[in-house]
Amino acid sequence: MALTGRAGLLALVGVLVVGLLLPSWQGILVVLAVLLVCVAVDLVLAASVKALTFSRAGSTSVRTGELCTVQLTVHNPGRRVRGVLRDAWAPSAGVVQDRIDIDVPARGARTASFELRPVRRGDRKADRVSVRSVGPLGIAARQGSHEVPWTVRALPPFHSRRHLPPLLERLRELDGRRASLIRGAGTEFDSLRAYVIGDDVRSIDWRASARSSDVVVRTWRPERDRQVTIVLDTARTSAGRVDGALGGLPRLDTSMDAALLLSALAAQARDQVDFVAFSQKVRASVPRATVPTLVQAMAPLEAELVEFDARAAVAEVLRRAGRRSLVVLLTTLDPSIEHGLLPLLPVLASRHHLLIASVADPAVHAMASGRGDLEAVYSAAAAERTLAERRRLTALLARHGVDVVDALPDDLPRALADRYLSLKAAGKL
Repeated sequence: MALTGRAGLLALVGVLVVGLLLPSWQGILVVLAVLLVCVAVDLVLAASVKALTFSRAGSTSVRTGELCTVQLTVHNPGRRVRGVLRDAWAPSAGVVQDRIDIDVPARGARTASFELRPVRRGDRKADRVSVRSVGPLGIAARQGSHEVPWTVRALPPFHSRRHLPPLLERLRELDGRRASLIRGAGTEFDSLRAYVIGDDVRSIDWRASARSSDVVVRTWRPERDRQVTIVLDTARTSAGRVDGALGGLPRLDTSMDAALLLSALAAQARDQVDFVAFSQKVRASVPRATVPTLVQAMAPLEAELVEFDARAAVAEVLRRAGRRSLVVLLTTLDPSIEHGLLPLLPVLASRHHLLIASVADPAVHAMASGRGDLEAVYSAAAAERTLAERRRLTALLARHGVDVVDALPDDLPRALADRYLSLKAAGKL
């Protein structure tokens, strides 16, 4: 049972009116008695909500930050139900309006639509559907809740897809679909054409030139069907939040965005992408990944508050990647790399080319430039020490043949994709 605002208003008006005609205590008793009778009548005449049944339809997945719609149908086997319905979801589901007025006829049904705009990646679940059936006087109501399960998966937003057009244009140039074909070791022969000023003389095909009236050069294109293995670190360091254009997101989300852009680009280059999310064990695995399969696998992933097990991760990569491939490790540049990953590099580098991509913290870069007061100077010194440590680790990894991309959150996806294209252009894949 629930009392509406109308009940309080009627009680107040009753006390004021009757108080003018009767002594105060007698007036109050009369008003309460009349109100109780009205409440009892309203409760008797209000339709029961226990017999209501519900069904859902609509969206089951949506990109984080975008709108989707879920329909809720109320089936009423009994008397007419008038009142208010509330469809409760977790706050991160971003329900635009969760309460609506309903009027379901006897032995009928009504469908209501609710718009959701998830603000966090992951599975957003519906909680309970509560219905308040109001009596004809509008004083009292019957109320009950029902479990009506439904899940909307909020997918990674993939904001970096805006970089794809210029990257694909560069890829077309590398792939020989435009005039600026590359030449060099580790590439596939494409065709022959006449020599023009500026061509590398090492690309001249002397046998073909002898059979022709012109000097002929060979053109090349990057090798296709290479293997790219993306390893996403989901351990404790990936939980740290870093500021960017889209707000303070965890490092994990920025790494996911970079992995999606790289996967989309590699798929266009006809390379095979394998994806592994790892902390101390495999948390997600997508062989021959595409962007649709990747976003589904990434959506429910959250950072685990455990240390990244580099030895187990390297063993997993060596087990999966049977041929030489580009291994992209999305992790954090911190001293743990020196003790965990560095001793394993000889084994890994002998079979694969390793590229480490790390999200830099814009707050640290901002602190490094602070000079306003004594506290800012101390903060700047601490920040500069952190940046110097990252530069030292980058140089140390480079001496072991490891490529490193260390960039701010807004720049990391594009920087990683550019490095991938540079490796293809150099014939290192």
